[in-house]
Order: sequence, then C-alpha cells, then structure tokens
Amino acid sequence: MKKLAVHFGAGNIGRGFIGWLLVQSGYQVIFADVDEKIVEEINTQKQYEVILANAEQESFTVKNIKAVNSTTESETLLAYISEAEIITTAVGPTILPRLAEILAKGIERRKDSKRYLSVIACENMIGASQILQAAVLPLLSVSAQEYAREFVAFPNSAVDRIVPNQEHKNPLTVTVEPFYEWVVEKPSNEKQAPEILGLNYVSDLTPYIERKLFTVNTGHAVTAYFGYMRNIESIEDAIHNEKVLFIVRSALEETGALLEKKFQFPHQEHQAYIDKIIERFKNPHVSDYVTRVGRSPIRKIGENDRFIQPARQFAEAFNETPKALAIAIAAAMKFKEPTDAEACALQEAIEEQGLDQAIEQYTGLKPYTKLFEKIRTSYHELV
Repeated sequence: MKKLAVHFGAGNIGRGFIGWLLVQSGYQVIFADVDEKIVEEINTQKQYEVILANAEQESFTVKNIKAVNSTTESETLLAYISEAEIITTAVGPTILPRLAEILAKGIERRKDSKRYLSVIACENMIGASQILQAAVLPLLSVSAQEYAREFVAFPNSAVDRIVPNQEHKNPLTVTVEPFYEWVVEKPSNEKQAPEILGLNYVSDLTPYIERKLFTVNTGHAVTAYFGYMRNIESIEDAIHNEKVLFIVRSALEETGALLEKKFQFPHQEHQAYIDKIIERFKNPHVSDYVTRVGRSPIRKIGENDRFIQPARQFAEAFNETPKALAIAIAAAMKFKEPTDAEACALQEAIEEQGLDQAIEQYTGLKPYTKLFEKIRTSYHELV
C-alpha cells in the first residue's frame, strides 16, 4: 500500500517544493485546497511539471497525486487525514489557524488506530507547527488528546525556496529555483520522523530559522525597498546596482555578526552562505518585481520579523546600534506602493500621526532609544 500524505495548499510552493519532494519520497500526495480550478485540474491531469529556474530549464513530471476541495469535500478530506502518515501545509501564516478544525476532526477519527502522524507546517514564520498544534489540541476530546500526545508530532520547520512570479499555459506547471532547504525539528520518537528526500532533521531548529529569516528574508526585503527607491523594477536589476548591493551586504554583515556570535557559525562558512544568497537574488530566472517582494511592509517591520528582531538582538549583543538595518527599516517606511494595502496604511499613519508615532506603533520600539533615533534620522536622510 502506498504511503499517504496530505498537503494543505496546492499553490506554487505546495506543488513545486513540498508536494514534489513527498512524491519523490514514495508518497501518494493529496492536495487540499479551496481553489476549485486547481483541484479540478489536478484530478483531471493527474500530474504536473516542475521546471527549475536555471539556464538548462530542467523539467520534472510529478505523478501519484490527487486533490480535494477542503471547503466542499470535507468528508473525503477527513478520510484521507485519518489514513495519512504525514500532513504538511503551505497556506500562509494568516490561513494556518483555520486548518485546526478539520485537523482536529481527522485526529478524532484516528484516535483508536495507534498510528503515528507527523504534522509539519511549512510556512514562512517561526514556530508554525507549534502554533497549529496550539490551535488543534483544545478542539480534541480527552481521549483524542491522549492519542495526540503519544502518536501525533507537530515538529517546527524552516523552509527556503524562491518561487518567482510566473505564468504558464498549463495552470499546474510551476517554476522554482534549484536551491532549496527544508529543515525540521527531530521528534523524540523516530516513528514520527518519516524519511523524506531533501528533508534534514536537526535537534535545534532555531539557528536554521533565524539564519534563513535574517539573511534570505532580510536581504530580499532590503533589495526590494532600495530598488523601489531608485525606481528599479526587478530584484535582479536592483541587486546589480552597486549602491543597492552595498546596503544589502551591509545589512547582512550586521545580521551575520549576530548569527555568528549567537550560534557559533564559523565566519567563513556564514560569509559563503551570504554570498550564495546574493547570487540567488541575481538569478535572472527567478527575478521578481520589487513591488511584490516589498509588499506588506507593516508585517516586515513588525517587532518579531526580519528587521526589528535582528536589529534589537544586534544592539544587545554588541552594545552598538546597527546602522544598515536602521537605514533598511527607514527605507521600508518609505515604501509608497499604491497597489499594496499595508503600504498605503503605513503612509497614511505617517502623514496623520507623525513619523515618531508610526515608528513606535509598527516596530514596537520606544522613543529616545538609540535604534529608534537612528531609524528616524535615516528616514529624513534618505532621498
């Protein structure tokens, strides 16, 4: 009998990253999604193509797949959940908690089976699986909670793969960059750690999560905001601009110094990682619009995200204000993209409430702190 995996989210990451690796690892993958068109296409075509964004444009056919509409076919979905060995998600941080109800019902159905289950949330956020677990457990009966404690694992994960903005004649075809990283916390019970091609289990996930967030996500956003300020359309063109590249490298030198001190990453090894990330941004086959990468600036300058977190930790670790990160935060606050709701809300807040209040409100920083002052000064100096 083929191993069964349920994956929530049949978007580009779901098909081009997680679903692809699960199929390559011998799983029959059931995609659960609310998009009726995607569900219908998967069930009709029964396969799709993954194209690597490189000069060779290598192509892979992904088979052994089905799809179910998670809104209208809940009974079918519950049957799959009750039989699955692994459940993964790639739905986005705001949608993730909405999966709790259907997962709780599925766990109820399998509570007498004594079969192991791994639930891995593959989202661009810290502690996603743990957040999902916290939403699921209160919905379970006492007996299902006992089953879940012994047989259901919710290991956190860190995922990294750039999926460029794209269009294909076939709506299922997806292009992804060749590089990827999927790191998962190693469960205490090996039976809750299924072998999946490309998945790396580690005892401590925190270094990998913060390395990715403070290098890939920070660097990508810095490139976008400074590219936008110079009226550059694409990430590729922006990172080839000497001034943009300088501020990106400067910001990543600061986050790098923090990461090396905090997690004892060897200096040369981490410098090589930074170089690799910048080369990924230069890849013409995965280049994206700076307006798309820079969208949602309020979330990106939030106190637990890619700018404020490393900036605060840097200040604490070195008793020094991080200059490049402060300038990057100021640039994010100048992102005036009219098609982005958060950008509009941020600009409205700055205009109506003043810059100081906007900085405090959205970054969580207090006035008169050195980092706050550096962001304010940088904002006025940026042109």
